[in-house]
Amino acid sequence: MRASIPDTPALMTSARYHIASRFRGFLPVVVDIETGGFNPKTDALLEIAVVFVEMDEAGCWRRGETVATHVKAFPGANIEPSSLEFTGIIPDHPLRFAVPEREALKKVLTPVRQAVKAAGCTRAVMVGHNPAFDLAFLQAAVERVSFKRNPFHQFTAFDTATLGGLAYGQTVLARAVEAAGLEWDQRDAHSAIYDAERTAELFCTIVNRWGAIG
Repeated sequence: MRASIPDTPALMTSARYHIASRFRGFLPVVVDIETGGFNPKTDALLEIAVVFVEMDEAGCWRRGETVATHVKAFPGANIEPSSLEFTGIIPDHPLRFAVPEREALKKVLTPVRQAVKAAGCTRAVMVGHNPAFDLAFLQAAVERVSFKRNPFHQFTAFDTATLGGLAYGQTVLARAVEAAGLEWDQRDAHSAIYDAERTAELFCTIVNRWGAIG
């Protein structure tokens, strides 16, 4: 899967201006990470998905393309059985085609840097459902492998749990998605790709709703 970057209509002339000015130079990029626990320093990062959001010529936000990868647990990483039960991940499954952390970060962060540049923005800002968790795991992986040029802002993030509570009175992802009139299939939940794509749709729906009110 490849990111929707330099030459797509959503990033051309007028839309590029609006994207760059809408969030003070930040490009919203949705991230979901699945892990082997709750401690970003000691627990494994197992999946990461990045979903781009785009703006059409009418100023309407929509979900763009997805870049995702399975990740090999770093040497000595802790993996809690309860986390695997929750996500359904089988770390040693032969069809996971997992890659080491450095390779995984390069795969998902390089397109983000390209998208930031194409949109005329200064940084990417992480969009997530309770993104402090995802941001902490991403930063821990970046530090572990000494990855250079992380495009995401170090502490600013957009939280769809907060936005969902504001717009629909729902802070749980599944309930907020359904309250927004979007589809949710519990059988596919807790995979990085599925959760990130639904989060992206929820974010776009809320931003578009606010634009209509404004």
